[in-house]
Amino acid sequence: MEYRAMENLGIQTSLLGFGCMRFPLRRNGAINEERAEELIDLAYKNGVNYFDTAYVYHNGESEEFTGRTLGKYDRSTYYLATKLPCWMVKTRDDAKRIFEEQLSRLNKDYIDFYLLHSLNKEVFEKMVSLGILEFCESLKAAGKIKYFGFSFHDSFDSFSHIINYRKWDFCQIQLNYMDTEDQAGMKGYELTKELGIPLIVMEPVKGGSLAKLPGSVVKHFSALAPERSLASWAFRFVASLPNVKLILSGMSHIKQVEDNLRTFDTFTPLSVTELVAVEEVKKALQKRIKNGCTACAYCMPCPVGVDIPGNFRIWNNHGIYLNHGESKWLWASDMEDKKKAKNCISCGKCETVCPQKINIRDDLKRLQVELDGLR
Repeated sequence: MEYRAMENLGIQTSLLGFGCMRFPLRRNGAINEERAEELIDLAYKNGVNYFDTAYVYHNGESEEFTGRTLGKYDRSTYYLATKLPCWMVKTRDDAKRIFEEQLSRLNKDYIDFYLLHSLNKEVFEKMVSLGILEFCESLKAAGKIKYFGFSFHDSFDSFSHIINYRKWDFCQIQLNYMDTEDQAGMKGYELTKELGIPLIVMEPVKGGSLAKLPGSVVKHFSALAPERSLASWAFRFVASLPNVKLILSGMSHIKQVEDNLRTFDTFTPLSVTELVAVEEVKKALQKRIKNGCTACAYCMPCPVGVDIPGNFRIWNNHGIYLNHGESKWLWASDMEDKKKAKNCISCGKCETVCPQKINIRDDLKRLQVELDGLR
């Protein structure tokens, strides 16, 4: 297993971390504990020493199961991470109550890595105003947490504001070879490197999308290394960045654990030739975009409440990855009916301000038919 030093903390973590949000499930939606324990055991016995859960994962079951499963191992041989659900925190007492519940669920005396979960600028300012940063510092001073950081989903400007606000022990962002300019992106990576803050990466395989690419683009990888999995290319892209100290993978099957262990057991950074292949794959995927929406939101607000960028995001992602199941779920569950394209009244207001000159009205009609037709 490849290990990387977090120099500012004086520790080494396995480059591969186990994300505890995608455990195998039973038919009733509960964690299949026998199968999930096999995954954790296999990872641990092959050198994985970082396990990442959260208060809300698996409807609250993940913390209890993860803590109990790791309980059979020497506490000093692994790092345990969990997160404060900031959206549930209305007062400092809420944060205290949730933290104590987390310690109880995990059945641990302390938590190694404690994160403010899914920060954006607005949520961060709320945490500041409520004194939650000082509360977490008090937990650290009392030895109840060892390292304090945050996970992030917002723009680079917001990331820059948050990361420069104080001296964080670490931070966690979404990064993969398709999202280098989204959210914090590569600019965020460079900033963590400049500030000397260890970076943990989530979504390196973009929720599994980069492990199941359309056949027409796979040739760029298979020509160089047909034996390597598509996921391994995504992991190696992120792991080739020196300040990425740990990469999280939410593993649901034994084969995923085994493949990831092969990638990180004898890790080698991407060569120049391999980086070119990644860029070719990225270009090929980007050509599959349905339209050129950049989510600038100049078209918003829509007079009748259609979420124009949101509709296009689901449509474009489906065009790129042909991820039928995920797109169907997003269309059914993540997009409110009142915000769907079908509510467009063809007023044309959006098209007069679109910098990309997109035929928004026509595209909304097309995407409604295509996404409604997913099976």
